[in-house]
Order: sequence, then structure tokens, then C-alpha cells
Amino acid sequence: MAAAAPLDQIFKAYDIRGTVPDQWDAALAGRIGEAFARFALSAEPDTRRVLIARDMRPSGVELAAAFAEGVQRQGLDVVDLGLASTDLLYFASGHLDAPGVMFTASHNPAQYNGIKMCLAGARPVGEESGLQDIRALVEQGVPAATTEPGGYETQDLLEAFAAHVRSFVDISVLRPLKIVADTANGMGGLVVPRVFAGLPVDVEIMYGELDGTFPNHPADPIQVENLADLRARVVEVGADIGLAFDGDADRVFLVDDQGEPLSGSTTTAIVAVGILEREPGATILHNLICSKAVPEVIQEHGGKPVRTRVGHSFIKQVMAETGAAFGGEHSAHYYFRDNYRADSGSIAALVVLEQLSKAGVALSELRRPFDRYAASGEINTQVDDPPAVIDRVAAHFATEAPDAIQDRLDGLTVDLGEWWFNLRPSNTEPLLRLNLESPTRAETDTHVATLRSLITEEDDS
Repeated sequence: MAAAAPLDQIFKAYDIRGTVPDQWDAALAGRIGEAFARFALSAEPDTRRVLIARDMRPSGVELAAAFAEGVQRQGLDVVDLGLASTDLLYFASGHLDAPGVMFTASHNPAQYNGIKMCLAGARPVGEESGLQDIRALVEQGVPAATTEPGGYETQDLLEAFAAHVRSFVDISVLRPLKIVADTANGMGGLVVPRVFAGLPVDVEIMYGELDGTFPNHPADPIQVENLADLRARVVEVGADIGLAFDGDADRVFLVDDQGEPLSGSTTTAIVAVGILEREPGATILHNLICSKAVPEVIQEHGGKPVRTRVGHSFIKQVMAETGAAFGGEHSAHYYFRDNYRADSGSIAALVVLEQLSKAGVALSELRRPFDRYAASGEINTQVDDPPAVIDRVAAHFATEAPDAIQDRLDGLTVDLGEWWFNLRPSNTEPLLRLNLESPTRAETDTHVATLRSLITEEDDS
């Protein structure tokens, strides 16, 4: 086991993640493999196999192999899917009805690696749905199995996944669009060409070589500076759209024909329209930091918007409870009921291309009805006592704006009619995350300055 790091450094709210080899290594990966096998068996006693996939990070080869040996020591078979995107792993878990793990650190730098886990049917494993149980098993030590070691086989599901992704759109309506996709040396370089193969579109892949050292730029498209190369290339070649994938290719950010990025909220609204055209009246989920434009658009197109907490485990739970057809997060995670309620950047990208083709206009024009408000972006502030600050801000607005609507679904949301904000604590750090939206940039900047002052003021008590 990696001696230097306690487990609380790598067990996060939704996954396992840390630097290799100082925070975790192959020996610890093997123990986690044993623990995951025991957990899967306790959750689903009929479990016979575990699916394992990995991204292009060099450390993934050794870590995934050690994890697989741990699973086998507990008597379960291993199906090695090899190099894959995270959404391919989720598809495999649903398609094969088996628990699965994905070795990836998503958008983090090269020295990181991690594990995203799910039970059969791509059911999420997070802090409140098994991850703490797995951690406890690692700490206690998993007893040796009394059965024979499990077997090992490899399986390639890339073509099956690509066909599944294409099934979400009517290929016959697609126009011969020019697309530039920046896969940032991540798993999109493997998956995206297969997804688009045979479609009537012209796709140029930027940084398509799989290289977990990320030689060109970080695989973190939520940071606008990492979109610079894509934005320039879209304008240079006159492309209709740019697609920016993160390291494990489960998220996608869009750039329009003018080189301007779309927010995750705008993309959520566009995809929602496409889903509602196919399934009129459907329930559509949006997390509580999405733009107000998202529920407005859903209602305007006959859908039922449902607001959720931030985070994939909450979205998937509400999707299961409501039967929602689609759910979007401002962070560019897009979930589809018919994708085993899992998120997929590739599916979202194709649905947008379908909408762009049907509209027959440029994306810079298509987006206009969805870009209604000025958002602050997520602003992080370090504070000593996040709950106390949230209470203080809530009390301030209860006094100064008594007609405002407050709720505590996830942190504090205050809706003042013309503008709103959400203030929520980080899962892992003493940070408060502020998201705020109002009709104009000037108003947003003014309100942000007020909120930041409230957040950082000394508590007079």
C-alpha cells in the first residue's frame, strides 16, 4: 500500500482520485479491487464478473492490472475492455448488465489517476451509495475468498458503443457539417472517430493521439484558456461547430462558428429541445446552477423541468425516480435515460448536430434564443466555516429581501425574481462556490461584488 497517503486523500465524493505513486499505487489498487468485488457481491449476490476499462494515462496499465488481480482473488471473473472512454464503460455496464470500473482522472494533470465505479446497469457508486463501504473494506482488509480465483477475458465494445450513440439521432437529417473536435490527447481520440464514422459530416480531430502526458494543453475544457486552439481552428477553417472533450471523453463543450464557447446550460437547453421533439411532454432534469433559461426553454417546448442537486449520483437517482428522458448539468455532463441514465459527451454532441442540421442556420444563430442571461461562472472563496457563512448570507437576504425565495436543496439558493444566486460548499475543501445570474453583465458584476463582500465579512458575533 502507498504508505504516505491516508485513504481520505483519495476517496472523494464520487470517485477515487489521487497522484501516483505517492497517494496510491498498484498494491493499493489491488486491495481496492478486492474490496470492490466484495461490495459488488454484497449489493448483487448474482454478480459473476467485473468490467474494467482505462484511459490513456501511463499509470493506468499497472493500476488496472493490479485491480483486476484483486477482483479475481475474490472469485469473480474480469472482462478487460482495454482503452475506453468513461461513457463507453457505462454503456458496457448496462449492455452486459455487470458492475464496472473506469481508471481515469478525467481532466486532472498527468500525475493523477483514479477510479469511477458503477454497479450493473451503470448504477452509480458514490460516497452515499457504496464508496464508503468500499473504503471501510480496504481499511479492514478483505478476507481471502474460499472460491477458486476468477477468470480473465478481453472484449471490444467500441463498435457496439458507437452504434448505440448514433441511435439517439435521425441520421437521415444530418447535413454535411464541418466539425473540429479537440480531444486533448484524451480518450476522445479513440472514440470520437468511431462515433462519427459513416455520418455525412466532415470531422477534423485535433490532438487525437492518445497521450496521458497531455503535451498540447490540459484536458479540462471547462477552463476557457484550454479552448484557445479549438476556437482559433474553427474560425480558420470555417467550421460549423467545435467540440472539446475532456480526458475521459464523458463531457463535451461546444464552440460556435464564430469561435465563441457555449455554456453547459445553453447546450443543455439545445439538447432538451431535441429530446422533447422525439418525446413530447418528457420530464427533463437540470441541476440548480443551470441558467434559468433551461427550465424556461423546457416549459416552452412542452416539457416538465425538474431541478436537482449538483452531482451525477443525485441526477441519476432523480432520473430513476421520475423517468426523466434527459438531464443536464452546467458542468457539461449530459445524462440520457436510454443510456442507462449515464452521461455521454458523444450522445450530447450528436443531438446538437441533429438540431443544427434541422434548423439550417449557423450555431451562432441557433444559440441566441437560449442565451438569455449573464452568468457569473463559478466563483470559489475559501472560508473557515462554510455553513456559518451560508447561514449569515441567508439571514441577510431574509431581512433585506423578504420577498425573495430561499431554499436549501444544495447549499443556499436565493431567487430575487430578476436575479438569483446559489452558494454551496465544496465536498472536499473549505470553499464556498458562488453561481449568480441576472439579465445583464453589469448587473451580474454588481451583485457578485455584493455577495463576495457578504461572504468574506467578519462575523460580528
